Amino acid sequence: MRARHVGHDIVAGLKSLVGGEIHEYTKMLAETREQALDRMADQAGGLGANAVVGMRFTTSMVMGGAAELLAYGTAVVLEED
Repeated sequence: MRARHVGHDIVAGLKSLVGGEIHEYTKMLAETREQALDRMADQAGGLGANAVVGMRFTTSMVMGGAAELLAYGTAVVLEED
């Protein structure tokens, strides 16, 4: 779960006037995705799995200015040929 930073909101508001990528949000989302992937991999490893298949992301707003990003899939054990 991540909450926006008020300073980033001000920059984003100004950026939206001229258009273009809002780098602060892009960076925050990339970091959040990586954290969700790491947590998923840790949980899969804790179950004895060495891979995750059918992996997906989902997001939802929790409250104004805060959202959650979930990474999920099926933990599996792959065998070598």
